[in-house]
Amino acid sequence: MFLMAESLYPYYDGQLGIDYSREKSSFRIWAPTACSIKLLLYERETDKRPLLIQELEKDIKGTWFTEITGDLAGVYHIYQVQIGKEINRVIDPYTRAVGTNSRLGLIVDLARTNPPGWENDKRVKLARPQDAIIYETHIRDFTSSAGSGIFYKNKYLAFTERGTVNKSGLKTGIDHLKELGITHLHLLPVFDFATVDDLAADEYNWGYDPYYYNVPEGSYATNPADESRIREFKEMVKSLHDNGIGIIMDVVYNHTYYTEDSPFNKIVPGYYYRKDRYGNFSNGSGTGNETASERPMVRKFILDSVLYWAKEYHIDGFRFDLMALHDRKTMAEVERALHELDPSILIYGEPWTGGLSRLEPREQMVKGRQKGMRIAVFNDHFRNAIKGDNDGSGRGFVSGAAGQVPNIIRGIVGGIEYSGEIKDFTSEPWETINYVSSHDNLTLWDKLIRSNPEDSEKTRIKMDRLAQGIILTAQGIPFIHGGEELLRSKYGHHNSYNAGDEINQFNWERKTIYYSTFAYYKGLIKLRKEHPAFRLKNTEEIRKCLKFLAVPENTVGFYLGEHANDDPWKRIVVFFNPEGKKQLFRLPFSGFWRVVVDDNRAGTETLYLINKDYVELAPISMMVLYQ
Repeated sequence: MFLMAESLYPYYDGQLGIDYSREKSSFRIWAPTACSIKLLLYERETDKRPLLIQELEKDIKGTWFTEITGDLAGVYHIYQVQIGKEINRVIDPYTRAVGTNSRLGLIVDLARTNPPGWENDKRVKLARPQDAIIYETHIRDFTSSAGSGIFYKNKYLAFTERGTVNKSGLKTGIDHLKELGITHLHLLPVFDFATVDDLAADEYNWGYDPYYYNVPEGSYATNPADESRIREFKEMVKSLHDNGIGIIMDVVYNHTYYTEDSPFNKIVPGYYYRKDRYGNFSNGSGTGNETASERPMVRKFILDSVLYWAKEYHIDGFRFDLMALHDRKTMAEVERALHELDPSILIYGEPWTGGLSRLEPREQMVKGRQKGMRIAVFNDHFRNAIKGDNDGSGRGFVSGAAGQVPNIIRGIVGGIEYSGEIKDFTSEPWETINYVSSHDNLTLWDKLIRSNPEDSEKTRIKMDRLAQGIILTAQGIPFIHGGEELLRSKYGHHNSYNAGDEINQFNWERKTIYYSTFAYYKGLIKLRKEHPAFRLKNTEEIRKCLKFLAVPENTVGFYLGEHANDDPWKRIVVFFNPEGKKQLFRLPFSGFWRVVVDDNRAGTETLYLINKDYVELAPISMMVLYQ
């Protein structure tokens, strides 16, 4: 049905939105079915009467255009779009700035929003995607606690503060991230979303409710009415980069918060969304609609948007929400365009939908469709094998379930086709995001409480450390849910998208209480970063350098050699014992072995030497040794 109407929706391949200069500004909007469009300018966002009303002229390929002389920076705007007899007031989806609560668009001179030194700001460069260690958090979760020591709580500027500490004097904020050693900070949505009042200090939402995609969220700025949100976002990016940390945006192009009243639908009704044969909006997102990425102007918008963020804000990576709602061609073009700009940009996403979609199943970016692309997907097979189901009482490898060893082994090799029996959904290790928890569902700590209520806290800590140890020694890209290093709890809340700060905020005193676990995570990260054997280049190298060992039932052991991926250590052996009893593991070579990870400590320094044919592992623990 859409193809028959293609002539109504001509493809325009030029620049859309506002092209600002101090001498003049041009305005171009794609609205092929409109019969008239007016541009209304306002001096202040509270004004009732416009400063100027200007008619746009119908131009080429479904676009409307006008040009106004003079410096319009700081002027607010909105369009009045007439389609048939209906007239809609709407901001162009291509807008780069809005006022408070997105009531009006804002014309900005982006050059004036650049912080000092912005021209020298650079992305964090890694040789390969699997060199990244991703840490996921939400701006409010990470900064809102009274015990954080952060002044700019709930704001972009929180990530520019140095020297913040908790009540015990331990590092918080950006200093905590540096101390932990992660390479990339993944922020839950920071584009403009519709479910928080910019001026309400206590309102909370994860932000998966897109409104204006190319605008930073106003509630995280000190002043949502002006260009502060843009400047402060850039200050955050620069601060992270100055401290060696890349920034990844969580992007949600698969649906919009509003449907009939969305900016897209007010300008070109029906075009941007999939519908069923009866004209009902398809709901593959579970939120009431899904965008039609396969349509040329929707695909163009997604491409233009990610490139804008990458160029203007120096973004280091993009995580695509419900990526299976996007067609493979769109994601291939996203990957090509971003990597032409900078091959180091990370791209990954969720290889599933939130409901039944009208997108042809063969086009959906589910697990396996990323093969041959430099796009990674979340490895829920590995996740579930390690911990069990997300929110129930089901157990995994670390918490007492038998029969998970084959799935753990598939995860360890990065999901590649390692052998006839050991294979999953990737063609290369950089295609898998390895994780045990994320913002969705229970935290890892709460999950272990749910699945193992009879076990002691000490035992559950062992399970937690073993789970993260598996992730950080596996091939692929490791991903840590922010706060897991503090044994973070949301008090059993499994879907805290609007549960507020009380549930979601980091309790920074847990760093003091569980400092040994923080140190364990830190040591595992240091081990991974300093030893390229845990970050093998490709499938061929994994098959050559990683060998599984004969070990007791329901345990795992593997060996990395010889100087795998130019590792300074000749041979590395890793053992995982999830059993509630000690286990003996035979070493593959004789001679002295240096232990760097055991049940209590992790890192790269030698803890003790072993000169036997075997080693004994404590219950529910791991060990890393090298020669």
